[in-house]
Amino acid sequence: MLFQIYGETAAFQLLGWLMVFVGLIVANEIARRTKWGGIACFLVLPAALTVYFISIYVGAAMGAQWALNNPTYVYMNSWFHYFKLYAAVLGCIGFMMIKYQWGIGKKEWFKVFPFLIVAANILIAVVSDFESGIKGALSPDGWWLSSENVWLYGGWWNWLNGIAGIVNIFCMTGWWGIYVSRDKKDMLWPDMIWLYIIAYDVWNFQYTYLNLPTHAWFCGLALLLAPTVANALWNNNCSPTTIINCWHCNCCGDITSRCDISTREVNCCLTNSIGDKHLLIHCIPFILTPTSAFCKIDLRTCHLMVESDIYTGCSRRNLLCLTPQEITCLIATHKTICSICGLVFGNLK
Repeated sequence: MLFQIYGETAAFQLLGWLMVFVGLIVANEIARRTKWGGIACFLVLPAALTVYFISIYVGAAMGAQWALNNPTYVYMNSWFHYFKLYAAVLGCIGFMMIKYQWGIGKKEWFKVFPFLIVAANILIAVVSDFESGIKGALSPDGWWLSSENVWLYGGWWNWLNGIAGIVNIFCMTGWWGIYVSRDKKDMLWPDMIWLYIIAYDVWNFQYTYLNLPTHAWFCGLALLLAPTVANALWNNNCSPTTIINCWHCNCCGDITSRCDISTREVNCCLTNSIGDKHLLIHCIPFILTPTSAFCKIDLRTCHLMVESDIYTGCSRRNLLCLTPQEITCLIATHKTICSICGLVFGNLK
């Protein structure tokens, strides 16, 4: 069976999973929606845990029984757990710096940090996968005993999953297009659409199932599903990525007739973009006229832009007016779409 859920304890296992799942969503919302919640979760709590970990290992080194028998010392003593924990915490702190514009978090060059820290987190799992593959190859039957007294079965599947993790890194794009939502609740990375999230979840669960089988029920399934479900149900607002993907797949076709999307959804994206130049930039592709040598927009949309003070100089001839920085952002985020459709960004002044 995928999970050992049967017998008299099955109901308690399911209830425990549900409690962890809901708890993770609630904790994420607290850290996401409030600054102090984020500080408590990603600064105060990790600091307290660090003191706790050091105390346990100092006690164990001195031969204290309370430390030697501590579950953390017995069942969480591999290098992976600590590397992963602190890399994830460092990533969350960096995301908060960008979201709240703390220190270097407001610098343009710091936008590369999310890519670097996510790549580092993936590489930690990749190295662990390769470690299991190597130890499995050195074992006569593929089984090897981890430092946490768990038997693992290493083989070609570890190598394959490790390579998949590396592919995940190369699939991360558009980090210069990262920006902060208007309500300051989220750091948004528009290029990382739901397709990437699903692919990442599948890869990550495969890792936990292969290398952390005693944790996969919680840190695999519950931990991965919690943010995915939250994003799908209420953290997505009006998603322009759906429109952009549809527009992209139909290669600049008429979105209201050739895509599975309504004018209402287009207007929703535009309406929710007013006051947020970055979000509006990501709504631009589906209002462009690909047959023109110039990128043009509907006159009504042009008025919306002007009224929101996002753009200046939009003429009644509907020429799209972007600053050089905004053009760079647009090209970087949608260069594939624009190259396919033959849009000439050099004509934008």
